[in-house]
Amino acid sequence: MSDRVTAPSVRAMKSGGQKVVCVTAYDAIFGRLADAAGVDLILVGDSVGNTVMGQPNMLGVSLEDIAHHTQAVARGVKRALLVADLPFGSYQESPAQAVRSAVTLVKAGAKAVKLEGEFVEAIQAIRKAGIPVMGHVGMTPQSVHSYGGFKVQGQGREAQSVLNAAKAVDEAGAFAIVLELIPAVLANEITSAVSSPTIGIGAGRGCDGEIQIIYDILGFSVRQYRHTKPYVKGGELMGEALIHYVSEVRERAFPTEEQAI
Repeated sequence: MSDRVTAPSVRAMKSGGQKVVCVTAYDAIFGRLADAAGVDLILVGDSVGNTVMGQPNMLGVSLEDIAHHTQAVARGVKRALLVADLPFGSYQESPAQAVRSAVTLVKAGAKAVKLEGEFVEAIQAIRKAGIPVMGHVGMTPQSVHSYGGFKVQGQGREAQSVLNAAKAVDEAGAFAIVLELIPAVLANEITSAVSSPTIGIGAGRGCDGEIQIIYDILGFSVRQYRHTKPYVKGGELMGEALIHYVSEVRERAFPTEEQAI
């Protein structure tokens, strides 16, 4: 458990038949908890926009936002591979822009970056700069408007285009590929067709690994999503604790002499 996880070691987990366990986290506290639990990869995702910052989606998240949260998570992580998302508008313009953005995130503490879609030239350019890249196909949230919402991708005739995108990202040198909201049958086909480990979220059991937002699995999310599972009622427990705190302060039961300095 003491050996640091790297992009090459994550890639090697596929051939070794070991599942890659990933979570998305945004601060030092949850980064530390995930790391101590033995998670292999921690993603500082652009989902910070709607999960933490109260935005309607992740399109308003800036490179500076991701760099800020990457710095925070990095302070709590000792073993897991720390990957930072390239947010909307930080890599689509050109490979040169993608490299500059990736360098910013590595300087903030990331050991690799993730980008969405079939940006083969950007992946190659970032890799040439010495930075490992994680791919992402299927439901790519930064394209939410073009999809008309958060919808399952790769159904029917769309399956081939998702498969082709995954193959292109794999051939460009991605060390892993996130498969989001696609049919399990397609996810299985992609997993067999690419050399990179596939990391599923809403993509069935056949992927080489799984990624979930830490707030979802700890039960802090208001909405219950089909693709996730709360392992504890975190929001309910924290709510009860805060109600207890409010009550004790108002009733003069806290603080006591025990807490006096």
